Amino acid sequence: MDFWQRYRAIDARDPRFDGQFFTAVRSTGIYCRPSCPARTPKAENVTFYETSAAAHEAGYRACKRCLPEAVPGTPAWNLRSDVAGRAMRLINDGAISRVGVEGLAARLGYSSRQLNRILSHELGAGPLSLARASRAQTARTLLVSTSMKLSDVAFAAGFNSVRQFNDTINEVFALTPTALRATAKPLGHHGKQGEATSLTLKLPYREPFDTGIFDFLAARAIPGVELAGPTSYTRTLRLPLGNAVFAVEYDAGARGGALTLAVSTLDLHDLPVLLSRVRRLFDLDADPVAVDEALASDARLCPSVRDTPGIRVPGAVDPQELLIRAMIGQQITVAAARTALSQLSDAGTRLPEGHPGHALGLDRLFPTAGEIARSGRELLKGPQRRIDSVLAAAAAMASGELDFDYGDDPQTLADKLLPLPGVGPWTVGYVAMRVIGDPDVFLANDAAVRNGLKNLAASEGLPTDFRNVSPWRSYATMHLWRAAASKRGSAIVSRERSMATGEAPASQHRPRRQRHAGSPG
Repeated sequence: MDFWQRYRAIDARDPRFDGQFFTAVRSTGIYCRPSCPARTPKAENVTFYETSAAAHEAGYRACKRCLPEAVPGTPAWNLRSDVAGRAMRLINDGAISRVGVEGLAARLGYSSRQLNRILSHELGAGPLSLARASRAQTARTLLVSTSMKLSDVAFAAGFNSVRQFNDTINEVFALTPTALRATAKPLGHHGKQGEATSLTLKLPYREPFDTGIFDFLAARAIPGVELAGPTSYTRTLRLPLGNAVFAVEYDAGARGGALTLAVSTLDLHDLPVLLSRVRRLFDLDADPVAVDEALASDARLCPSVRDTPGIRVPGAVDPQELLIRAMIGQQITVAAARTALSQLSDAGTRLPEGHPGHALGLDRLFPTAGEIARSGRELLKGPQRRIDSVLAAAAAMASGELDFDYGDDPQTLADKLLPLPGVGPWTVGYVAMRVIGDPDVFLANDAAVRNGLKNLAASEGLPTDFRNVSPWRSYATMHLWRAAASKRGSAIVSRERSMATGEAPASQHRPRRQRHAGSPG
């Protein structure tokens, strides 16, 4: 968007742009979200910034009226495969708190000086400032959504000291933490500093929101690890400093619909990581209006978009887990994959007696790559080559030979995964959709995609690869899977092997005997 497109957006107070850019006003010294209800400033007084951190660096403070930190993030970090986009995905996942700027730069293949220069040029702020803004946003969320002690909020948000927390909140919001808390009523919190704690938070997102993502997760939920229903999803999760149980619920009765995250047995220092991964899982930083407008321009998709606005692409809370699930599910039905993954979950760590997860019917964590490499052969059933492929991938991840995460781009992901036996373009595309949030994946050879296309209105002259709706082809894929699933009762669709039923194209099912890229998976 150029200056005047953004200016028209703030003049219209369009909420779909909240979080995608920030408006700084020189005459007041504050920055706002695009939908701020205050009077539209004169154009000559306005500067637009890509991030709130850039506005902070330029000396602006957050608007007390619109609270620009209380917004969804921008989908740009998934759209962008450059260094800035990859860095922001890792920063949001707490990389700087875990490995520092040097570790982040090394992960991206740059020196810390180079990375600082790139991010300052592209986003208006360096990695430390971007991480600081992320901590301020987490702190604001905790202050207005929980009754946690201020010291707990400080450390949960990633600050190294209470003084640093107080100074940052005052500088960013021009309010003390206590005054900022007074702007909203807490939802609830339990626990003591240093102990596992439980809390409840609201998750901001852009409307509309299609609850079909809960159905997607429910069909693939592993007993003992996950539970899901039409509007809820609960699971156990291994985080950097400990384990957690979280639940996401959608309340259709709330104004516009409300998403709530409830967490138990959480080490507070893991909260920023959990928030980032839950947001990725439910694709909460998407711009559904922009996506739907693009998809509706295709005559084949227009009726589906009209009937299902706000469709989401499910993300992944653990990249290694997602690869294992994709490899196991690519040859068999969803039900069979769920059975196989349930058996494999016996290799995972069991929750101790009395753990809150037991009351929910959850008693284990999904196994680590090391646990799968050690015990998977006794637990997995089916063709030997498929078992060998899964175990080889698990062993490579456990040893560090295979290292991929949210900071990869589609090309680096393909370079890392394609040499694995049993991994082909379908698997790479599926992992790209769900791990790095690539919005432009179209799995043309997927059988359910083909079946879904048959169930949509025919239209001559449109490209078969849906390049006309780029960069939103991952969302087109979700609509096609939905269309295929709507006909699941038919004999033809029920026999087709595809991702929508947990399977990949048959051409990808044969693991390679030689480890080299480019040969059939």
